[in-house]
Amino acid sequence: MLHKALPGFRDFYPPEFAVRSHITGVWREIAHRFGFEEYDGPPLEALELYVEKSGEEIVGQLYNFVDKGERAVALRPEMTPTLARRVAARAAGLRKPIRWFSVPQLFRYERTQRGRLREHFQWNVDILGEEAVAADAEVLAVALAALQALGLTGDDVVARYNDRRLLERLGLGAGGGADRLLATYLAIDKLTREPREVIRDRLVSVAGIGATVADAVLAIFQYRDLAELRLAFGKSESVLRELDRLEAYGAQLARLGFGAYTAFDPTIVRGLAYYTGTVFEIFDRRGELRAICGGGRYDNLLRNIGAVSLPAVGFGMGDVVLGELLAERGLLPAHRPRADYYLIAVTEAERPVLLQVAGALRARGAAVLYGLKHANVGKQFKDADARGAREVLVFGPEELAAGQVVHRVMGTGEERRTPLSEWLGGGA
Repeated sequence: MLHKALPGFRDFYPPEFAVRSHITGVWREIAHRFGFEEYDGPPLEALELYVEKSGEEIVGQLYNFVDKGERAVALRPEMTPTLARRVAARAAGLRKPIRWFSVPQLFRYERTQRGRLREHFQWNVDILGEEAVAADAEVLAVALAALQALGLTGDDVVARYNDRRLLERLGLGAGGGADRLLATYLAIDKLTREPREVIRDRLVSVAGIGATVADAVLAIFQYRDLAELRLAFGKSESVLRELDRLEAYGAQLARLGFGAYTAFDPTIVRGLAYYTGTVFEIFDRRGELRAICGGGRYDNLLRNIGAVSLPAVGFGMGDVVLGELLAERGLLPAHRPRADYYLIAVTEAERPVLLQVAGALRARGAAVLYGLKHANVGKQFKDADARGAREVLVFGPEELAAGQVVHRVMGTGEERRTPLSEWLGGGA
């Protein structure tokens, strides 16, 4: 019987693993460049940790079960609750602001579709303990720097940002009411994907606001930039404060070199309850894929989960959609096996010396291959080429008798005899 991977799960053969390594390698490099430290946590957590953050409805999306110790547990669907738990446990002893990142594998039992599987790797970057707008801008800058390092430009991707505090001021001014804000957010979150009439009906039937108020709420989203909102709502000091904050946010991103990658968008609200301030999502400019990345400020989560009050801002960027975009743009490196040296023995008699050289080169950090059983020289050269060897060392009886080996550079075909001692010790 031929067994296959479960639906929504991936096998990473060497070419697919090379793509994953390329993406996660850039993520780690950029995070370190911005001064973030890496952490990790267990892939299995108490189920209640996720219920406390997202409510009972999250259970239907989880791989959860009761373990042998009669504990209700779940494979982690996200990293933020684990982050909150860990920070709360040591909050007093951690230097603020905390700048951490992780690259966990996450699991959700969802319907698989393009850009969404039941497992994926996700880059999480968070700053905790800082409420200044500079922290919000720094977090988005990290995400954009990684996309830039992967070869994507402002013509390929755009980070659309907003602030829930601005929406709250505008929504309350329209009569939405604080208790109905979340339902309003959830409806508005689909404004660019569903007809306006459907959103209006949802505001009335689900959010529970009147038809006149629903029209007033929807009218807010006719304004496409901060200047228009300032003209329309400039008499409200609370609105002006939020507009000033967002303008400072955009200005900092521009100074960091990402002005071409960013745009204010009042329809970005993020359909999650725990966001409290800035929110953003990164999309491909053509609008063909799901969001590449999403995040924002969540100042109350640590208090809700760990009874520690710390402002926080962060994001999650998955490898699935990003990998699709990089493939479409031709930005993934071609996979070819690589080795520094391939060692060839002309006869079995040269193998003992060959193994000594292999050990010496590997001890110096080189990647070395050789045939595990003897074959003719032609087959060995063919294997060396297929495995991407940069250089070949040929051990023949006449050469070894003279204390030499043949050294060939595969790319140029250049070949010369070199002292055996050069490969057994000293610098090659």
